Amino acid sequence: MTARFNHTIIASTDPAEMAGFYRDLLEADQAPSWGPFHNVQLTDGVLLQFATPPMEFPPQHYAYLVDDDHFDRAYQKITDQQIPHWADPQRSQPGKINQGHGGRGVYLLDPSGHYLELLTRPYL
Repeated sequence: MTARFNHTIIASTDPAEMAGFYRDLLEADQAPSWGPFHNVQLTDGVLLQFATPPMEFPPQHYAYLVDDDHFDRAYQKITDQQIPHWADPQRSQPGKINQGHGGRGVYLLDPSGHYLELLTRPYL
């Protein structure tokens, strides 16, 4: 069997809020939650588990590949909800998207302060 990505735990200040945010933006399915985890299931079977760690945590970067129609819907939500966003990871181009790698991309912060990227074409 080849290795495949299965799940990750994303440190969260409010796991329920984070699960809802990701579920809405990524159009993902709610998955059963247990213990400290609020879970979201992505289409490819990857489980995102949101939990509050026992210590402070640095922001991480999470990038999600979406199709063009999904990007349009997500970007509409971002703009409708007036979520700050940028065309670049350095946050020097506010309120814009990029046209990198033959597609489109956008960067924003999730409710716990992690860097979230949506892109329509993979880098490789």
